[in-house]
Formats: sequence, C-alpha cells, structure tokens
Amino acid sequence: MTFKDTTTCDNQKRRMQPVSQALEEVLVAAQKRDSLTVGVYESAKLMNVDPDRVVMCLLAADPEHEDNIALKIHFTLIKAFCCDNDINIVQVSGLQRLSEIIDGHSQGNPEPSDLHCILVLDSITDSWKCSSWHQISNYCSEYRSRSQWVPLISLTERRLG
Repeated sequence: MTFKDTTTCDNQKRRMQPVSQALEEVLVAAQKRDSLTVGVYESAKLMNVDPDRVVMCLLAADPEHEDNIALKIHFTLIKAFCCDNDINIVQVSGLQRLSEIIDGHSQGNPEPSDLHCILVLDSITDSWKCSSWHQISNYCSEYRSRSQWVPLISLTERRLG
C-alpha cells in the first residue's frame, strides 16, 4: 500500500457535496500544485499566451463591486474569451472566504490580492482532478445546456467553534 499525493482531493468523500465545497477543494488542490493564476491582468496575459492550459476561470465580485465599471468591462472581455476557448467560467461571491482559501488568512484586509479573476490551470498530470473537479465541470456544463453560461457560486465564511 502506498500513500497518494496529499495535494489530490479525497475521491472517497460523499458523492454529491455542495458545489461551493467542491470549488474550495479544487482551489486548494490546484494551489498546492502551483496551478493557479491570480489577478485580472495576470490572467489576461496567460490566456493570451497559452489558453489551452486554462481549465476554469473564476470571476469574483461581491455586491459592493456592482458599480465598478472597469471590473465589469474586464469580466465581459474575459467571459467572451473563455466562451470562445471552451473554458469553464464560474462567478463567485464571497471575496473574504476566497481570500482565506487563496491567501491563507482569515483576518485583516479582505482583499490582499487581486482575487477578481483566478484561473485554474491544467497541471502536467491530471491526478489532482478529483471528484470535486468533475462536480464543478458538470455543474458548468449543466448551466451551459440551459443557456446560462456563467453559474454563480457563493462562498460563505467558515465559523469557528
């Protein structure tokens, strides 16, 4: 018996878990494999150079960003590019929780990095693509089949205690 890479997701977990939990697992696994690109400009540069490496694009904004015209323009352009290149797109709310997952801290500045756009990259091996990845991919496909191209996933803060 051997131990599998600790960056893979637990494929023995419940068959259907909340999609937000599946997204968190994918983000943690991809981050451990150095398979994330964070930031609007960094993401745009990578998609321009090597779009085939991108398997999913997260566009994150909370209600207070609703009036940010520049962010809306960036999101519109990124969505169009992702649709043209068959890249799964997920809109995410809950920047505080996203910051906890990506930056690894739960206090302080809620947006220490530009978390408005995060790309999940196809790693050299597909071993990290666990049941959580397949759940997210199926979730996106289901939305596309209903002509709703961008599903919304809300990440909620974890309560201690």
